[in-house]
Amino acid sequence: MATVDIVNWDKKKVGSVDLNSQVFEAPVKKDIMHQIVRWQLAARRQGTHATKTRSEVSGGGKKPFRQKGTGNARQGSNRSPLMPGGGITFGPQPRNYEFSVPKKVRQVGLKSALSHLMKEGKILVVEDMQSEKGKTKDLAQKLNSLGAVKSVLVDAQENDLFKRASRNIPTVRYYPAQAVNVYDLLKYECLVVTPKSLEVIEKKCGVK
Repeated sequence: MATVDIVNWDKKKVGSVDLNSQVFEAPVKKDIMHQIVRWQLAARRQGTHATKTRSEVSGGGKKPFRQKGTGNARQGSNRSPLMPGGGITFGPQPRNYEFSVPKKVRQVGLKSALSHLMKEGKILVVEDMQSEKGKTKDLAQKLNSLGAVKSVLVDAQENDLFKRASRNIPTVRYYPAQAVNVYDLLKYECLVVTPKSLEVIEKKCGVK
């Protein structure tokens, strides 16, 4: 197990914690992480795109021109895909982009992302995530002092004032440990966690 220092928001050591090697020192499997990121992004797609087929375009009741003698190809409707303003052939239609990924594969992907950050030295353990006034400016200064300007903040449970302070910082994501995910861990440069959240993350990774 790797031992990591617990620091306060002034970057002073206040203790230490052992990180489970099954979660934070697991093999980094890039193909699994890629699959999980695709799975997450696919689930976010609205899938509401739509084009009109020839049956949905208005007009088209009258034959656009006579059958013979014009030199043009014969046409029976101005709603044909061959005509300007006509319907679209094989255009996108509303659909669901979601697909399923086994739970154990998701756990492997999360372990890989956490282990990658651990190897890069981008995991910080802070003693707590509390905010007295919920001020964004104060939190931004603290993150800057920790060198975690672009980071994912994870606590065992959400704190309303801390959430208020973090939600207006575009380079920060804050949520409870149960919501930690591969996409955000790879997108942001640093993971800031509390000691209490580590137990929840381990359970989420399938470690009892």
